[in-house]
Amino acid sequence: MASMTLRDVQKSYESVEVLRNINLDIADGEFVVFVGPSGCGKSTLLRMIAGLEEITGGELQIGGTRMNDVPASKRGIAMVFQSYALYPHMTLYNNMAFGLKIAGKSREEIDVAVKHAAKILHIDHLLDRKPKALSGGQRQRVAIGRAITREPSVFLFDEPLSNLDAALRVKMRLEFAKLHDDLKTTMIYVTHDQVEAMTLADKIVVLSAGRIEQVGSPHTLYHHPANRFVAGFIGSPKMNFIEGEVAGIGPDHVKVQLAGGVQLVAVDGSGLKVGDKVTVGIRPEHVAIDGAGQIQATVTAQESLGDHAFVYATYAGAPDGLILRVPDEDEYVHGSTVQLYADPNRCHLFAADGSACPRVKLQAAA
Repeated sequence: MASMTLRDVQKSYESVEVLRNINLDIADGEFVVFVGPSGCGKSTLLRMIAGLEEITGGELQIGGTRMNDVPASKRGIAMVFQSYALYPHMTLYNNMAFGLKIAGKSREEIDVAVKHAAKILHIDHLLDRKPKALSGGQRQRVAIGRAITREPSVFLFDEPLSNLDAALRVKMRLEFAKLHDDLKTTMIYVTHDQVEAMTLADKIVVLSAGRIEQVGSPHTLYHHPANRFVAGFIGSPKMNFIEGEVAGIGPDHVKVQLAGGVQLVAVDGSGLKVGDKVTVGIRPEHVAIDGAGQIQATVTAQESLGDHAFVYATYAGAPDGLILRVPDEDEYVHGSTVQLYADPNRCHLFAADGSACPRVKLQAAA
C-alpha cells in the first residue's frame, strides 16, 4: 500500500494545456474517485500516475518516492482498463497468470496468487474457461484478478464498468466496495458517472477543463459544493438553478428577489451587497409543492419511477427549467400551475462568479 502526492502537476501537448496546477494528497488505503465530464482530463491524469503519459511539469510521489521518471513497470501500480484486454485463446487461469510468468515467478507462487485472487472475486470455479464463455461482468472480474495477482501498492481503474448493463453496474459497484474493504489498498477510480463516485469513494476529486474544482467526501460535495459547477454535476437529477438579485443581507441569511417573490437562503452573505446578481440552487428533493410557496411554476411533464416521480416545470427565473421530486401517487397535468416552497436551510447561493456562499443555519425567520 502507498500514499500519493501530486504537486503542481501539469500536462501539455505542445501548446495545448490539458491539465494544470493539479495538487492532490491521497492517503494510504484510500478509495479516491476522479469524476468529471468528458474531456476534463481525468483519464489523462490517471495515465500520468500509471506512467503511461509523461508529466510535463510538477511532481508525482508514491510512497514518498518521486516517480516522474520511473518506468510504469517499476511504480508498483496495476491498472484495469475500460476494455477487458483478455487473451481470447487463454483460459482464465492463464490470463491471470501471464503477467506473473513474464515476471519470472515460480509455478507454485503463480498458482497461489491466481487461486487467491479468483477466490476473492468468486470466479475460482471458472478458471478453466476461456473469455468467450463468460459474461461481461465475469470478464471484468478476470481483468481485476489479473491486477490483484501482482499485489500492487496502488490500483488504478479507468471507467471499468462502462461496458456493462445497468443492473450489472450496480452489482459490480458493490463488488468494488467489498474488494477495497478486503484488500485495503489505495485505489483510484475514474468515471464520468457521479452515482458511481458517490457510492464508492472515500474522497471525490471533481475535475473540469483540466483543473480540480473541489476535493472532498461525497457528503461534503453534495451538501457543501464549492461552486456552481460542482453543485450541478454532483446529484441526480442535477440541482435546480434560479437567477435572482440580492434584496437584503442578514446575519444568517440572504434575501433574494426572484421573478415571482423573495426567497430566503441560509448562507453567509458577507461577501455580497444589495443588487448583486446571484443564483439560488435547490435540489429536486428539497422543493415542496406548497400553496404558500413563493415560486409559481408551470408543469410540463411528469416522470414516474415507481416509488417516486419527477415533475418538470418552467419558471421565468430558471432558464433550464425546474425538476421536483414528488410522491409517485401525486399527479400533475401538463400546463397546470404549482406553488413551490424551498426551506432556506436547504438552499444554496452562488455569486456571479459561480463561487458558493458558505452555508449557515437560519436561526429565526427574517
